[in-house]
Amino acid sequence: MKAFTRTLTIATEIAKTQQKRLVDFNLQLARLTRSGLYNDALRLFAQIQRHLRPDHYSLSTTLAACASLRDVKFGNQLHAYASKAGFKAYTQVANTLLSLYAKSQDVVSVKWVFGEIEYPDVYSYTTLLSASAKMGCVDFALEVFDKMRERDVTVWNAMITGCMESGNAEIGFSLFRDMLKYGVRCDHYSFASVLSSCYWELADYGRQVQSLVIKTGLLLRNSVVNALITMYFHSENVEDAFLVFEETVDLGHNHITYNVMIDGFVTMNRAHEAFQMFQKMLEGSLRPTEYTFTSLMSSRLFTRVGYQIHALVVKMGFEACTSVINAAIVMYSSCGDLHAARMVFDRLEGKDHVSWNTMISTYCQWNFGRSAISAYQEMQRADIEPDEFTFGSLLASSELIEYVNMIQALVFKNGFHSNIHVSNALMSAYSKHGNIDQAYRIFCSMVSRSMISWNTIISAFLLNRQPIEGLELVPQLLMSELRPNDYTLTIILSICARISALIHGKQVHGYILRFGFTSEGSLGNALITMYSKCGHLDWSLRVFNKMNERDVITWNAMISAYAQHGQGKEAVHCLKTMQGSSEAKPDRATFTAILSACSRAGLVENGTGIFNSMENDFGISPGIDHFSCVIDLLGRSGHFDKVERIINSENFEAHPNIWWSLLSACAAHGNLKLGRLVAKFLLEVEKDNPSVYVLLSNAYASDGQWEEAAKIRQLIDNIQVMKQPGCSWIS
Repeated sequence: MKAFTRTLTIATEIAKTQQKRLVDFNLQLARLTRSGLYNDALRLFAQIQRHLRPDHYSLSTTLAACASLRDVKFGNQLHAYASKAGFKAYTQVANTLLSLYAKSQDVVSVKWVFGEIEYPDVYSYTTLLSASAKMGCVDFALEVFDKMRERDVTVWNAMITGCMESGNAEIGFSLFRDMLKYGVRCDHYSFASVLSSCYWELADYGRQVQSLVIKTGLLLRNSVVNALITMYFHSENVEDAFLVFEETVDLGHNHITYNVMIDGFVTMNRAHEAFQMFQKMLEGSLRPTEYTFTSLMSSRLFTRVGYQIHALVVKMGFEACTSVINAAIVMYSSCGDLHAARMVFDRLEGKDHVSWNTMISTYCQWNFGRSAISAYQEMQRADIEPDEFTFGSLLASSELIEYVNMIQALVFKNGFHSNIHVSNALMSAYSKHGNIDQAYRIFCSMVSRSMISWNTIISAFLLNRQPIEGLELVPQLLMSELRPNDYTLTIILSICARISALIHGKQVHGYILRFGFTSEGSLGNALITMYSKCGHLDWSLRVFNKMNERDVITWNAMISAYAQHGQGKEAVHCLKTMQGSSEAKPDRATFTAILSACSRAGLVENGTGIFNSMENDFGISPGIDHFSCVIDLLGRSGHFDKVERIINSENFEAHPNIWWSLLSACAAHGNLKLGRLVAKFLLEVEKDNPSVYVLLSNAYASDGQWEEAAKIRQLIDNIQVMKQPGCSWIS
């Protein structure tokens, strides 16, 4: 009996010792998890398991570390252990399991774990509702929400935030209104979630919510201030965003507030103000975060400022932070310093998918296709698997058709042949290199297609001079579950303009009106061009007059329409109206269109006046197209003295197109002196072109010098150049 008692005593002492050791281990686990040393926590749990039997505290703490790391593999092992040891009955363990699967975006497992909890608490419900709503299962979340007997503010917040983050803002706003109607007292989380989701179309509603915030006294919370600033930036209201920031300075802004301001200014392309806000942040002794630097370096900073920001990144110990260095690569790329971009990339030890894709897209952006391929090969050697963005970048920069073939083989090898985005990029690449047959084969082999797929193949046919084949795809598109968008209709109208398909163009116009598309912007511009090229200038003008907003492309389209129909005076009047409006300023294309109109209508005075005003009044230096138009205008009218003054001017750009136009004018007017000079220039670049000799011969004939004309014709036979035979569609 004594031996049994002694054995029991020893066993009890051992159990107490083990329990004490387990408590100590649990405290260590908690400290590591609170300190963010999650991997160390997982290693400690494995050590505990080898010597002791972990309890539900050990398990829940380790599961929390797993959730923070989103380590599903280790989490699944802990889940199996919890089931085997019977710890799933503990709500604390079940809730951390819910948190793990919610953060891993595994909504099926979230529902499964919740279904096994016998007595779910508020945390259980909020995790289930938030995860379900965020991952798109809004109907399921609403069903659970409606069945709940008691719903405190945290439950409402979980639903509202989840709906906002999953793109179901309307449901989120509706729930917020119900929350107010039922008298549930909102907290700072409620207001922050709603305010940060108010974009410009909900600006008035956002101001009403702001009034409620002030009334409840929650404007003193930083999270609400940050959400208000975000709302105003979303509404593109920079002044009010800055006003909120200034009026709440006394609250003591934290680094998040400064980050919101910096990111807002960057989003609005106000890099200088973003940098000033960054300086204020430093003056306030606030330490910048990863987000601060990634926002700053994604702005269009001057190169010098960019170098200073990167130097500060290194100084403050962020050089090993992958997201920050990825932003630095993008910054150097946008500044055109590829050497610095590559150097920063090479120094980064923890390269991820984004790092490699950023470097590849940088090479692609600057048309270094071979360097992009080389970077891809390095990526493969580093055992980083490519994704759809990798292949999309490579295909966009492929210089040769052989590269496209090689990339397509890699696409199949890596199992991306069924990826819709990669297939779209392949179609675009083959189209760009003139292989429309292969592009169409890829389109036909696609299991599912997006609107981008249809737009890509239709525009590919247009690009490769097969507009009718592109137009024939439209009925197939209309029979699918997809519906054309603005870009689709613009492409179709371009095809109709190319082949003068007025009937089809009118049908597209009817479709635009029937389905509520606005005839503004690109669609209106395309309609103007289509009607003009189909011979209906009156309809072009009708579309133009109905447009409430006109950009420079709209005005250019209308001026070009007048030019095509030989109505030079109307084109000049249109230009004057454009100059009198505040809608748009003339650009290089505007002057090309108006000078072409003047040339066709023989408006010498208007044409030369407009040509001279380009640089004097608008600061636009004439280009080859402008010189070609004005010389054609003056040459046709026989003003060769003015032609010579333009040719001898400082900014004149010589080009064969200009010489051809001038030689034709010399031939028509019998100007042999200038004609010989122009022919000499042309023969230097196109010595085997018989048209030069023919036009020069015509010039002699126009001047009555028949013998000289005959000699030039004889010269054609002597040097054995062949004149291209004429052809006609009229038999």
